[in-house]
Amino acid sequence: MKPIAIFLCFLALVGCGGKDSPKPPLSALLVFPQKNSECTTGIDVTGTNTSTVEFRWQTSDHTESYELRATNLNSNTTQTIVVNGSSAKLPIVKGAPYSWLVVSRNTKVSETARSETWRFYNAGVETTHAPFPAEVISPKTGSNITKDLNNEVLLDWEGADVDNDLEDYEVYFSTENPPTTLIATLTSGKSDFKVSVLANTVYYWRVVTMDREGNTATNSISEFKVR
Repeated sequence: MKPIAIFLCFLALVGCGGKDSPKPPLSALLVFPQKNSECTTGIDVTGTNTSTVEFRWQTSDHTESYELRATNLNSNTTQTIVVNGSSAKLPIVKGAPYSWLVVSRNTKVSETARSETWRFYNAGVETTHAPFPAEVISPKTGSNITKDLNNEVLLDWEGADVDNDLEDYEVYFSTENPPTTLIATLTSGKSDFKVSVLANTVYYWRVVTMDREGNTATNSISEFKVR
């Protein structure tokens, strides 16, 4: 009986083994346009204020297709394209700031993977560039957070400028949308600020970034609720 039992166990293992479960895709690594740079390689689209830019990234494991998303930071409009390779071309507005990312997909699984988000300027006729709109680090918009022991919350953001000449930040913060109360003007060396808050209250905030040439950029309004 013993050899038969061993044989039956072997058959059971073989029958249950099968193929490995499909693995979710991994995040792609972005290559070009580079982070916080000016893209000067666009090809003019005749009769328009656009140029065609080739976006490139490294392929990622367990991925069948890639969705490129390029967002005009001035108009907050997003263009998308799905490809199977590691590059894609899009016509985008000249002289405008953009952010871009790549989503990795696999039809065998529901999970997707996002790359980092990079920002760049698409070259135009400008000799000086406005800063990139401030990128919110925390609190993320739509989040529910807890105030600290001093009944405060830290507003934290990141600024960048192609010309590397950031000057100041103006921080607007209020329970009204849009926030119109200027609560602080900070030098470019400081990109966070603590604010007093109340529990069970929704707050709105935004940052105006300025450079030494007098150019400005305003980010989208962020909102969060204090528990």
